[in-house]
Amino acid sequence: MPAISMNHFTILTDSVDATAAFYAEFLDLHPGPRPPFGFPGAWLYARGGGDPILHVIGGKSKGELVRGVIDHMAFSATGLVDTVKKLKARGIEYSLRRVDESNPWQLFFHDPCGAKVELDFDPSEATPD
Repeated sequence: MPAISMNHFTILTDSVDATAAFYAEFLDLHPGPRPPFGFPGAWLYARGGGDPILHVIGGKSKGELVRGVIDHMAFSATGLVDTVKKLKARGIEYSLRRVDESNPWQLFFHDPCGAKVELDFDPSEATPD
């Protein structure tokens, strides 16, 4: 049976609250309903509801927060200029690229636990300073 869509990503953290706050600030994802699994975590949803996009599993030590075989997670986004301003204000390193004027802007940065995030913006969005 073939896969028909992406359901969610799961990341590990040593601080569920700090990780949820980071994703609220930069991706506008917010905690919502989550089953009582018996371990700390959060399910993060996009505005407007629907299914959770990002599952956060807490209670991990810094030593357990290692990279696996997945390189990064990518999201479609809006507000390139404002997002870059937020990253700069928080001192978060990022890389911004676009292959050519017809391709989306690709903005890469890491969350507090080291997971790489890609935000893809429409090519018509204004170029940040």
